[in-house]
Amino acid sequence: MRVWIKNGHLLDPADHRDEICDLYIEDGKVAFIGSLLSDSRGKEDCQVIDAEGKYVMPGFLDLHVHLREPGFEYKETIRTGTAAAAKGGFTAVCPMPNTSPATDSPEMIRKIREIAERDSRIHVYPVGAVTKGQQGKEMTDIAGMAAAGAKAISEDGKSVMDAGLYREAMREAAKAGIPVLAHCEDKNMVGSGAMNAGKKAEELGMPGITNGVEDVIVARDILLAKETGARLHLCHCSTADSVRMVEQAKKDGLHVSGEVCPHHFSLTEDDIPGDDANYKMNPPLRTSTDVEKLREGLSKGIMEAISTDHAPHGEEEKKASIAKAPFGIVGSETAYALAVTNLVKKGYLTPMQLVERMSTAPCRILGVPGGSLAVGMPADITIADMDSEYEIDRDTFVSKGKNTPFHGMRVTGRVFYTLVGGEIVYQYEGGNAI
Repeated sequence: MRVWIKNGHLLDPADHRDEICDLYIEDGKVAFIGSLLSDSRGKEDCQVIDAEGKYVMPGFLDLHVHLREPGFEYKETIRTGTAAAAKGGFTAVCPMPNTSPATDSPEMIRKIREIAERDSRIHVYPVGAVTKGQQGKEMTDIAGMAAAGAKAISEDGKSVMDAGLYREAMREAAKAGIPVLAHCEDKNMVGSGAMNAGKKAEELGMPGITNGVEDVIVARDILLAKETGARLHLCHCSTADSVRMVEQAKKDGLHVSGEVCPHHFSLTEDDIPGDDANYKMNPPLRTSTDVEKLREGLSKGIMEAISTDHAPHGEEEKKASIAKAPFGIVGSETAYALAVTNLVKKGYLTPMQLVERMSTAPCRILGVPGGSLAVGMPADITIADMDSEYEIDRDTFVSKGKNTPFHGMRVTGRVFYTLVGGEIVYQYEGGNAI
């Protein structure tokens, strides 16, 4: 298939390209960048996308999603979750291993890949569990999972509390050449906590989760990475001290990176309207001081990635009280608009930096192809604007999960096309854009 994307504003941090030009795709790869009007190659037998007024960007990679399959297909499947990701501009996702059974063996890695090959139109990079059954007691076959196609290991949904076991797993991950994606939560400190330990929790009579629950494990994991030489990526960072510790780790020359989720740079605990579990996520919404530090961290490149922690749940589950409902919200279909609205439009990121945080850096962290639209690169492309204004409507979500605190929020920035290997896997068909 040949595709001619014309008149778009190409943003490519890796290739240092920021210009209005055409992009020509052939055999699933970028074949030409420039003006096709002055190029001799034939344009008669190709699909044409007019991208005037829109940005043409390397496809986004989400380092942190929960696709729920196998085991919790009523919440999400690989088919529905990756379709939601494509709608959000993501050309690749990393599903976490807290499935049932857990993705904790080479056989399970192969199973995820087989389902994705059948049901997904975007890239799916499986993440293997650190311990068998995610029980925190026995290390998995990390080398075997890597050989089977796991691109990282993680115990996401919890932390490995046995530091000695985790240290050995980090060593194995380093040998296998894959990163460790760390969920930082000291389960001995969290107790029955359901939201940030602050004034809002007191007002609602909810048990709180302190910043220290996250910060203690961030510090531990950085020290373990220093000792083992592992590539450590800190998931869903939510505190000011997490940003400070990542900054110091980088100054010390460690292979440490961190991500921030859109809900953590968009909302504070003060935005929780009442006992509404659509505002319950782990880690919880923090204070305005934390949010400002997260935004600054993204602005300065201390925090290198924006990931969603897309976590769909059944509608009845989220109707429960914050104290009883499961943690997590969906994020694949709202991440780009929230980033444009709360980071680009507010001056924390330039459009080019946004592409770096959502595409180039995540690909670099995971060590997979992508993150650039230079000639010869895979034609995994997101075409979007930063001007369309609309209200987020959960009833339009492709995901099975509708659990979002952003329903009805006015945002700016819409994804119009997502292409994988030069094939259109999502196209905006119209709706409530103004």
